[in-house]
Amino acid sequence: MSSGAPPFTRHGPAEPVSPVVLSVPHAGRDYPLPLRAALRVPLPTLLPLEDRHADTLALAAHGGETLIVANRARAWIDLNRAEHERDSRVDDGAEPVPEGAQSLKLRSGLGLVPRRAGGAELWRRRFADEEVRERIVRDHRPFHALIADALAAAQARFGVAVLLDIHSMPPLASGGARIVIGDRFGRSAASRFVSRIEGVAHAARIRTAVNTPYAGGHVLDRHADLGRNIHALQIEVDRTLYLDRKRDQPGPGFDAAAALLRRIIDAVADEALPLAAAAE
Repeated sequence: MSSGAPPFTRHGPAEPVSPVVLSVPHAGRDYPLPLRAALRVPLPTLLPLEDRHADTLALAAHGGETLIVANRARAWIDLNRAEHERDSRVDDGAEPVPEGAQSLKLRSGLGLVPRRAGGAELWRRRFADEEVRERIVRDHRPFHALIADALAAAQARFGVAVLLDIHSMPPLASGGARIVIGDRFGRSAASRFVSRIEGVAHAARIRTAVNTPYAGGHVLDRHADLGRNIHALQIEVDRTLYLDRKRDQPGPGFDAAAALLRRIIDAVADEALPLAAAAE
């Protein structure tokens, strides 16, 4: 249910205290009335779209870095999709794109405005172009502008900036990774950051994978700029590490998971500082 919350919240001081910037785009639990009125399914059907309590985890690990948390539900607008990834099956303003030319996410119904969740079609009606454009102007663009400003400020102060985009994932197959690091196959961050994150996780006996099955999305594509020493990585955390058995609320592993994320943030900041010194 909508609480009247702003679309996102910025945490941390006005001036950056670390080269690391954190973002959480998919954990919002604010469901505006127009969204609920357009649903053809019960509201809980949308829960699989949430990175459930990834924001709570990031806040528990937060140590003063700039942290930007989306409050609006992903079902309203997906901040990890580009503005053009609009689904013509539900969006009157979308440009028709041959299915073979669509991204896998768009074909799966996970475009800028998600069409499906848990195998169910979500909406009882189509959305007018004006409706989606308003969401872009009020939610999508300001969120990304805030990230861009935070990274620019960190880069200006430290000579380097690193975005950690925090997500959560359902458990992978038995024996699979419990943290997946995405760097767009090396295009969005220096490999030394991936290695430091792997080292922290392995010290905690947590298995990791890189780019499989999650390589990162629009947030990384939009904000990484290696030529300017701005790096971006996506961190996917297995929800069973920090949620209860129902995967609904923080569980007995929450404190350990938050401490692990804190160590990851510290390791990335530590790795960034030699880069900053080299740039001086």
